[in-house]
Amino acid sequence: MQMPKPTPPAESTEPEQPFDPFQAHFHARWNHLNDRHVRALAWLLDAPDLLDPQAPSWQGRIATLAGAVDQAAIDWLAALDHAPAALHAMLERQNSQRLGLYAERLLAFYFQQQGSLIAHGLQVRADRTATVGEFDFLLRHGDALVHWEFATKFYLLAPSLGAETTVPNLDRLVGPNLGDRLGVKMRKMFDHQLMLAQHPAAQIHLPGPVQSAQALVKGWLFYAGVEQLPQSFGISPQHCRGFWRVLSELDAVVGDRFVVLPRLQWLAPAKATQDMVLSRQQLQSRLATHFGEHATPVLIAVMQESGNAMLEGSRGFIVPDDWPYRAQRAVPDGGRGEG
Repeated sequence: MQMPKPTPPAESTEPEQPFDPFQAHFHARWNHLNDRHVRALAWLLDAPDLLDPQAPSWQGRIATLAGAVDQAAIDWLAALDHAPAALHAMLERQNSQRLGLYAERLLAFYFQQQGSLIAHGLQVRADRTATVGEFDFLLRHGDALVHWEFATKFYLLAPSLGAETTVPNLDRLVGPNLGDRLGVKMRKMFDHQLMLAQHPAAQIHLPGPVQSAQALVKGWLFYAGVEQLPQSFGISPQHCRGFWRVLSELDAVVGDRFVVLPRLQWLAPAKATQDMVLSRQQLQSRLATHFGEHATPVLIAVMQESGNAMLEGSRGFIVPDDWPYRAQRAVPDGGRGEG
């Protein structure tokens, strides 16, 4: 699918603060959707891949949903938005506050409705006490049985320890809580998770030979400045992106209306009513209270008025002032050299 060139919604009243490219595209295409779960599913289907499936470094092992959003999918999502009861019931049956599991369930609902889902979250055990692994998705693509591992990730590019660092590595992309790194995640997926179908214990669960095993990775990357990862590192040039700032630099964030995004609302660009929006002073108070009790970064959306709604123009993480130092410490060799 060829994404249209993104332009800010015509009704935007703040041209001096343009919508970021992906937010502009998303609002132009999906602003008619109001149910937050349906909007999140639309994001999963339509957002650019985090990793470039064509990059040689991935050796053809990256899956993509490119082309999933045709007119039939647009009509289906619109109908689902008007009558989302089946989707809500499925989400309630498997209620979880883990963002990754929430995103998996949304995709499982889509695959099931499209008739391609063979299994989701299928555990493989060597015996009663030992779990070998779990298939995120077994799908039927035409006559082929395929295995997809799925991840939805939010990574911040950690600062390097010294000016001598010339090439960032994928382990410098760290999760906001510093417990995850993109390089580590992809090595685990390639070396273990995508090999599951070859394990003898998996054979009884498979209706036939697996034709391919690939990783589908969606998400957002966040940057503190102008530094970007080289395209040779396999990151999609169109990936969703935002900023990150330490708390003491909050005044540098351009905008005067904000929403603090709960974890399960991190996927799609935000759509809010006027009463949900915080002023800069209210945001500062909210963040002061949060960081007085917690050290976890906070994802905020900078909102812009569009008709009767407030739409996300950009987004970014606000992190504690010591986060950059802790992020450097979490990266092997401080981010020096290639990953």
